[in-house]
Amino acid sequence: MDVFKYEFFLTDMLEKVYPCKRPRELEANFNMPVFKGEIPSVQLVYTRKKEEIRYQNDFPLTITIIGSPVSPILRSVELVPADLPAYEDADDGYTTTAPGLFPDLLKPLNDNKIYPIPEQYRAVWIDFPGTEYAEEGKYQVIIKINEDKKLDDSGDNTAYYRELTFTITIKPVSLKPAGLIHTEWFHADCLASYYKVKPLSEEHWKILEEFIKPMYSLYGINAILTPVFTPPLDTAIGAQRPTVQLVDIKITGDAYTFSYNQLERWCNICKKYGIQYIEIAHFFTQWGAKATPKIVALENGSEKQIFGWDTPANDPRYRLFLEQFIPHLRKQLKSFGYDENHVLFHVSDEPSLSCLEDYKTAKNIISDLVCGSPVIDALSNIDFYREGIVTTPIVASDHIMPFIKENIRDIWVYNCCGQSRVVPNRFFALPSERNRILGVLIYLFNIKGYLQWGYNFYYSRYSKELIDPYFDSCASRSFPAGDSFLVYPGADGKPLSSIRGEVFRQAIEDIRILKLIEEKYGRQASLDLIHDIFSDDLTFENYPCKAECFYKFREKAASFF
Repeated sequence: MDVFKYEFFLTDMLEKVYPCKRPRELEANFNMPVFKGEIPSVQLVYTRKKEEIRYQNDFPLTITIIGSPVSPILRSVELVPADLPAYEDADDGYTTTAPGLFPDLLKPLNDNKIYPIPEQYRAVWIDFPGTEYAEEGKYQVIIKINEDKKLDDSGDNTAYYRELTFTITIKPVSLKPAGLIHTEWFHADCLASYYKVKPLSEEHWKILEEFIKPMYSLYGINAILTPVFTPPLDTAIGAQRPTVQLVDIKITGDAYTFSYNQLERWCNICKKYGIQYIEIAHFFTQWGAKATPKIVALENGSEKQIFGWDTPANDPRYRLFLEQFIPHLRKQLKSFGYDENHVLFHVSDEPSLSCLEDYKTAKNIISDLVCGSPVIDALSNIDFYREGIVTTPIVASDHIMPFIKENIRDIWVYNCCGQSRVVPNRFFALPSERNRILGVLIYLFNIKGYLQWGYNFYYSRYSKELIDPYFDSCASRSFPAGDSFLVYPGADGKPLSSIRGEVFRQAIEDIRILKLIEEKYGRQASLDLIHDIFSDDLTFENYPCKAECFYKFREKAASFF
């Protein structure tokens, strides 16, 4: 039997390897400059030609890497189905708007073995973590691919063997912190539902910790949505999400008493894994601040719901409750290691201009109780800022340029399904360059924080039912695939990563590199680098979407050191 006609080559982490399209190829013996503390990556692309006779490939190929300054991690890039990759008004910058299979899930590669599929391009994602401990210098990395030994009918060895090489150059400097407050909303209830465990049981706590563990170290997420009561997010009016309330409440007459054992456990886990900010769930319902969130309490030994959809936002009983709850909560959080500067409060998510007065009323209900801590909310209309109602706006990326032109300090940016045209985002069907450019834009415009709503949202829209993210990546055809979750729920209760998460980590690393240059040479040097590589008139609506820009950016940044 003839040797299979295999093909192997390398591509960069911005390339999405679709099975029926040949990906771009990195030049032979390319050099990858690496700052200490970043996690560089490449993709090993492979395929084989179709045989004349169908052949059951029982002989895997083994990947071995030598010469690396750190121990590499290999993961298979898996295809995930998406039946809503884009809205009907999608711009021309999508890789496709047709339903299909998309490269996204990164799955641990068992024994570093692969089985090429005829006439399909597939990829192995190779990370090089731990560079902060590596010695500076140049390292020639050799990727060896060999087929398990087999003999043909004549007894001759026909095993396949190939080597690919490239260079990693470890620079003699370590990255600086990004200085960005970064939150991807954490949905504790989704984990209980997906894994079929009781909320806040020991099984649930183990899963919670596993999903919190990589947030900062892998994705740069340093703030976490914290369910002191069940967050009133993406919930149909009158409906409820599973209770994941971390504060136990007891009613005695007109007084409330609070127990914080579970919140303390939550905070301890967060501190253990580098979470610097506790983001308190919204005090009022989404899209208008009309009602109160679901809050449960014990009264006469029985648990009951004391607030929810049937309680108007301006109900005096709710204000009396908050007068007791919020000061006590802030005191406890401080004792758990989160002072007023590291606790973020919300009023209501995504209020429209028609809800301005309702939002203002709700904001006034809590203003005196949260004084001294940031109050932040996602919105799009600048009138909320101009009227002094929101002093720290989190602005949709497709509405942010008017805010930037007014030189608003401490501004945040967010994106979700609504930011589907022109601006950066990280849907399955968008090129990775439109994900990666966010880091450069955040640095360029001195943006203080970044918010995205879906670290692990595994429900359909309005939380009506549980979905399987391996087969339903669009929240039951509600959002473009990739909007509602960044990580996948692994079978062992641990998260599995995505291409989108890895690329956005590199966007955060871009910020850290620019901060490093700024510290040594001044901010103007970093700005000059950005404008030289990308554009003089770079905005959220105007940016190059070319992988080579990021190669050049890293090469020129490395030349500073």
